[in-house]
Amino acid sequence: MTEILNKYLFDEKAYDYHDAAYKALVVPKTKVHSLRIPKILEADKIQGDTIYYTIRAQTGETQILDGKPTATWGYNASVLGPLIKFVSGKHYHLTLINNLPEVTTWHWHGLDIPGPIEDGGPHAPVRPGEKKEIEFDINQQTMTAWLHPHPCPHTAEQVWHGLAAPVAVINPADNLPQIPHDWGIDDIPIIFQDRTFHDNQLDYQSDYDMDGTLGDTALVNGTANAEFTVTRPWLRLRVLNGANRRELRLNSNDNITMIQIASDGGFLPHAVPLTKLMLTCAERAELLLDFSSYKTGDQVVLKADDTPILRLKVGDFTEDNRSQLPATLKQIERGFTGGATHKVVMAGMDDSVRINDKLYDMTRIDDQQVMGKNEIWDVSNTNDDMPGMGMIHPFHMHGMSFLVLSRNGHDPYPNEFGFKDTIGVNPGEHVRLLVRFSVPGIFMYHCHILEHEDTGMMAQIEVIDPAHPIHWDLKDLCEKNGVDPHMQM
Repeated sequence: MTEILNKYLFDEKAYDYHDAAYKALVVPKTKVHSLRIPKILEADKIQGDTIYYTIRAQTGETQILDGKPTATWGYNASVLGPLIKFVSGKHYHLTLINNLPEVTTWHWHGLDIPGPIEDGGPHAPVRPGEKKEIEFDINQQTMTAWLHPHPCPHTAEQVWHGLAAPVAVINPADNLPQIPHDWGIDDIPIIFQDRTFHDNQLDYQSDYDMDGTLGDTALVNGTANAEFTVTRPWLRLRVLNGANRRELRLNSNDNITMIQIASDGGFLPHAVPLTKLMLTCAERAELLLDFSSYKTGDQVVLKADDTPILRLKVGDFTEDNRSQLPATLKQIERGFTGGATHKVVMAGMDDSVRINDKLYDMTRIDDQQVMGKNEIWDVSNTNDDMPGMGMIHPFHMHGMSFLVLSRNGHDPYPNEFGFKDTIGVNPGEHVRLLVRFSVPGIFMYHCHILEHEDTGMMAQIEVIDPAHPIHWDLKDLCEKNGVDPHMQM
């Protein structure tokens, strides 16, 4: 196996904890809670290759801290939501029901599906008490995605209330049977978020920060002071940084080796061993932990920086699920060269954030690309021109997964050689991405610090299918869907 990585790789001088408004995480004053494991969403019905799901956005109450429950939002649950499984090659019919007191959308972060309606950006609102139907095909590799709202400028607040759910795509052609896959037993989600509680309640407006809202209490799957009992020697963690702003620097009390096998868009070419992992907002990583040398009663404590977020308590092993990983997890062709045909400049902080010196306009097409064509995007972060104020911007693209070709002319980080849809860009850095869309439509690209995208640090691209061109009148689309193009929803 290759050398074990024992550093976070990103530029330390730009970490979020240098911000004057930074909130350090504290250990919550509450008893230990068993880690919540989202249930698997059951299909309403299956007709041939078409699967029907119903997904409700709803209010509820969740016991997070000791004392009175917290008012929260979730999908088919009081907080977060069930695991939604999609099989590549199948057709899906979704009924979306809004039982919230305000407009929301369903954005399928990481899915290669048409936009803007199916993708679920701000052009696809569902109003309180309303029901809408969407359909799409799934054709992509095995990967972990997620569902969250995107009703700009209220994305950040709705995620803060609890709207986020894990999504898994399964492609039989590239599934690895050697990797643990028993959901809730040896295959578990780690949805990391941070919140501040006011008498056990959430108060987004009190905690709001235009540069990204931070909380002082870490949650994993909506659980504070969480514990999970390990009953098989191999444990697969599907880690998502679902925070509005906070960078997740994941480590453990005993520096257990975490084998990264996948990133946002699926399996890496080769497994990457590490003891420290940094994920910016919306990035995902799948990790494999080996507990075979531990004894019953031992504990591994996962931490965000220095704060414990999840205790992995070793129980009696019920079976041995270890297997030999293949030397190559996924064959990925990276030999593409050429000049950048698209340039994105992320700049600013607070209310000065911009992409290419512009604020988002729902009726404006900022770029175009032909479906099925490989093109290079150059994405840069100019915050280094603000001495002592640089920050990392996580760059996300809807509707596809890209390959990271380089960082400042050098190879990407060792765990960035697989497909991704979100990448943290250091101040003063430019990354080159190989971008190819397999579906047509209008898609957004933006900073995934949620308050930044709500402020307008977004743009949108039209992906053109030459065989079936569509004329998009976005102003008319906004009017038909009752959307204010200035994002005042």
